[in-house]
Parts: sequence; structure tokens; C-alpha cells
Amino acid sequence: MAGIFKKVYDWLLRTFWAMEMEVTLVGLQNAGKTSLLRVLAGHVTLKCWDIGGQPRFRTMWERYCRGVNAIVFIVDIADVDLIPQAKDELHSLMSYPTLAGIPLLVLGNKSDLPQKLSVDELIDELDLKLIQGREVCCYGISAKEETNLDAVVQFLVKWASR
Repeated sequence: MAGIFKKVYDWLLRTFWAMEMEVTLVGLQNAGKTSLLRVLAGHVTLKCWDIGGQPRFRTMWERYCRGVNAIVFIVDIADVDLIPQAKDELHSLMSYPTLAGIPLLVLGNKSDLPQKLSVDELIDELDLKLIQGREVCCYGISAKEETNLDAVVQFLVKWASR
């Protein structure tokens, strides 16, 4: 079974590599944005804005999210104390009319750590069901362990041609 998965994954990466798209990675500081970008950049070619997560940079998020194929919001699911802040920032970002309709991929990073939220818990904690008017997907990943990146690539491939 692993051989079939590897062949499908390799095909997705080749397909994705041939596409051109713009993606913005946003999230609070230390969520794993740059780590994910490094991992993806080892497999695919993409134009990506990796915007800092410190408070002074958050006012710029909307500007860099305009007109992209997809917005990727990364959350450290092992740092549960920051989840309410991530929720506030995400909902604030999604409220901009200039970003209406842009697909949103929420990634719970650091799924390799023992004390973490599950994907279902993350969906509830971030109130993702309240975000309307766009495709919203949520996955747990580990940029460090490179787990579940196939789901990330599949989501991006789906929206690359739109």
C-alpha cells in the first residue's frame, strides 16, 4: 500500500510543480510557517508570501492575502494558550471584503508533539464553521516530521488553476 501512496504523492508533486500559483502563509509567531515553507520548497516550486506572525506584522496580512489562490493559516496546536489569539486574528483576517471567496487552508502544525489539539478540537476552538463564503479545510500536520503534507499539496493543486 505504501508503494501506491508514494506513486500518487509523487504524481501530485510533479503536477503541482508544473503549476504556478500564489499562496500566503500566515499565523502567529512560532506556528511553523517558515518550517512548512522549507519543506514544501524541497518538493515543489511556488510563489509564496511567508508573513511574520508578530503583532507588528499582522496588520499587513490582509494586503499580502489579496488576489492569491489560497490562504494557508498555520496554528501551533501544541501551544493551546495561543489558540484564542489565533482565532481572533484568523476571524479578523477573514472579515476583509477584499479576501472574500479565497479558499482557506488551516493547518494545525506540530502534530508530532504529545500535548496537542486534535483536528476536531482545533476546528471547534477556532470556530471554523463560522467562516462562510469560501472553501475551508483543516488538517493536522508536522512540518518537522513531514507528515500529512500530501493533504496540503492536494488542497493547493485543487485551487492552483482557479
